[in-house]
Amino acid sequence: MSEQPPLVLVVEDEPDLADLYAAWLGDEYRVRTAYGGQEALDEIDEADDEVDAILLDRRMPGLSGDEVLTAVRERGIDCRVAMVTAVEPDFDILNMGFDDYLVKPVTSDTLHETVEGLLRRGEYDTEMQELFSLTSKKAMLETEKSATELTDNEEYQRLTDRIEELRSRADESLEAVTETDDDFEKLFQEFDTDDAGAED
Repeated sequence: MSEQPPLVLVVEDEPDLADLYAAWLGDEYRVRTAYGGQEALDEIDEADDEVDAILLDRRMPGLSGDEVLTAVRERGIDCRVAMVTAVEPDFDILNMGFDDYLVKPVTSDTLHETVEGLLRRGEYDTEMQELFSLTSKKAMLETEKSATELTDNEEYQRLTDRIEELRSRADESLEAVTETDDDFEKLFQEFDTDDAGAED
């Protein structure tokens, strides 16, 4: 008997949009939907640590996406989280524990690519996951902020330093791998893509 497909939780307070995302992803994944923050936490509890990825809206009545994300991380739930939101990213994202950030509207292809990326990241160790997350934040901020704003922000500078530190460790680990590893190639291709997009 084959293993079950990964479980994706879609958290979105607009039911039509949540159902659309679920329909897009339903051919490849098990999908559950939650139309609010508290409902999302209830679904996570009910799933009993089986949730592999969460697509999380930020701005919701009641319990916000930011609060849901904090609760997920405080509970130590081992899953990857992408914010899918109309809220433009600001420097506050540097202190948030998500893995990826999408600004609405999003396409079916983008949603599939994001979930695929989240699940692949879940296979790496903690430092690699941190490197993915920080690189995503850096790319988003470089898209939204001017060079002056970035240069003047101390948290952004610390982010850049941490990325360099983690990349250096990753390079050392890569040198220790004697055979070609497709996963490592994909990993560094993602970093290159993020950086290239940030420079455009």
